[in-house]
Amino acid sequence: MQHSACKSSRIQTLAIPSSTDITELFADFCQSKWSILLDSSNSTHKNARFDIFVANPIAAITAKQHLCEIEYFYDQENGYSAIQKVLKIEGQPIHILRTLLKSTLPKALPIETETPISLPFTSGAVGFFGYDLGRCYESLPSLAKDGYSNSDMAVGVYGWSVIKDNQTGLFYLADIPGLPAPSKSEIENLLNAPAHPETQQKYKLETRWEANMSKAEYVTKLQRILDYLRAGDCYQVNLAQRFSARFSGSTWQAYLKLRKSNQAPFSAYIQLLNSTVLSISPERFLKVKDNQVESQPIKGTRPRATELKTDLHNIEELRNSAKDRAENLMIVDLLRNDLSKTCEDHSIQVPELFAIETFEAVHHLVSTVTGTLKADNDSLSLLEGAFPGGSITGAPKIRAMEIIDELEPDRRNIYCGSIGYIDRNGDMDTSICIRTLLCEDSQIYCWAGGGIVLDSNPQDEYQESLDKVSKILPILDNDQ
Repeated sequence: MQHSACKSSRIQTLAIPSSTDITELFADFCQSKWSILLDSSNSTHKNARFDIFVANPIAAITAKQHLCEIEYFYDQENGYSAIQKVLKIEGQPIHILRTLLKSTLPKALPIETETPISLPFTSGAVGFFGYDLGRCYESLPSLAKDGYSNSDMAVGVYGWSVIKDNQTGLFYLADIPGLPAPSKSEIENLLNAPAHPETQQKYKLETRWEANMSKAEYVTKLQRILDYLRAGDCYQVNLAQRFSARFSGSTWQAYLKLRKSNQAPFSAYIQLLNSTVLSISPERFLKVKDNQVESQPIKGTRPRATELKTDLHNIEELRNSAKDRAENLMIVDLLRNDLSKTCEDHSIQVPELFAIETFEAVHHLVSTVTGTLKADNDSLSLLEGAFPGGSITGAPKIRAMEIIDELEPDRRNIYCGSIGYIDRNGDMDTSICIRTLLCEDSQIYCWAGGGIVLDSNPQDEYQESLDKVSKILPILDNDQ
């Protein structure tokens, strides 16, 4: 599997109308294991320029705690094979992923392209890092139930990708000559491909949404957090409730409904063998471009209103809320500390503090933290040092995670983890998996929560958790 030769990526412009949605092409792959769409969902947000999809990986890695399973789907002698080589290794999953990425993809040379375009991704690793992957890096209690078959980490290594530049409307096929990839014409002809029957099956709930704690239980747990805060254990703790229901039909159809209603810039669809991840996240976790690091934590929320006057009032209330600004600042300070582990001394900056960003369901308070990677670190070092994101744990992080495990009845799995890519040139972009759903064994799971600080009102915090799923749970109801 070792590739020692340096090879350049090739970028070809596709003859696809700019009005085409990326989902029209990806629909042909969406039922295949290890097909992944990183999707801006037609958002007008500043982070929504590119859509990316990948399929048919060269290799893939899944991890449950420290046990990693690597599947090799391709080698230069035999090509793709129905019988894959499987290797099981104990160790730190992100470290093993780094080794896999280096061994399966050749070192990159300058890109061969028909047009001067800087794409965020051409080939490399794409997938998810679940919240519970943090247990591989910190010693945490195991009180919450782990009833999921889904992995703690699932990442494929891909030699090709299709990208849409939403600014220009142009589509591109990026690949590495010598490695298998669809041809230009095969991608262009996807627009005329008949839909798979599975993608046409109507998605529907077979049962009502059910929370894993009642309102009274949720409020009681919030009171317990306030006790911890008063005792000095933490400054802030994130608490989430989980909603679940039985479903039937196409998860792809469910995703299409969600992306249309939410238009979130960090949306994603991940198809694995026995599970599917649907994400409509608005939040960036970590981005690396030419060793420059950016994180954009969200803390502070107000609901959208149908009446403009009320909507503007909610924005101003959020902008001037001392409680929400303090909550946001705590996480900014936590991220500054996390980034300092792998960034150059004195390079950490906060160019934007308490910006208002508006999405379909809510308004958010968003800050930006930047830095420069040290020469002896890479994107995966940064991810290890900052994982899971502080905006969904609390501060101090480890004590907050201990309290989360004590008070939340079920583990989070994909929720509050991260989805994204690591290009083979070292660039990375990842989301925080809020507004993210897991489908497995005919069961669909969705979570919502918020950061609790000393002046939090339990009733308000409970309502905020419902506001965050106001464009998810009803959208997937049978009446919609």
